[in-house]
Amino acid sequence: MTIKLLAIGKTDSTQLQQLIAIYEKRLGHYINFKLEVIPDLKKTKNLSQQQQKAKEGELILKQLTNTDTLVLLDEGGKQFNSLEFSQYLQKKMNSGLKQLVFAIGGPYGFSDSVYKAASGKISLSKMTFSHQMVRLFIVEQLYRGFTILKNEPYHHQ
Repeated sequence: MTIKLLAIGKTDSTQLQQLIAIYEKRLGHYINFKLEVIPDLKKTKNLSQQQQKAKEGELILKQLTNTDTLVLLDEGGKQFNSLEFSQYLQKKMNSGLKQLVFAIGGPYGFSDSVYKAASGKISLSKMTFSHQMVRLFIVEQLYRGFTILKNEPYHHQ
């Protein structure tokens, strides 16, 4: 199985980029992982929130294949603790998925078409985080999940 993380817009902070890169590299020891950044929309000043979500949604959906399973990182999604998340990942791997795609939306969230295409939603917290921070958090949690599955000492219970 491959895990792909789709995110709208680049990460401005070099410190965050470096931390994300550390966990991407670590994650590569367990699974084929790729982070794909969809460029920010240009000239959004005259677009409504709905129009911006629709345009971003089109860009997200273009990145998917027919066999991908899309899971949205969404504040209204299911919450897991780290052990539960590792079990979630194991179930996805056991199901024979070719590619599991996690998506981080733009500043206004996801369009209805993206919600319809998704097979699920996960919330990392009840708190709100910047979209740039969410990238780091999900990559770290993916890494943590795989270390739990391999009974490695990264996660302490």
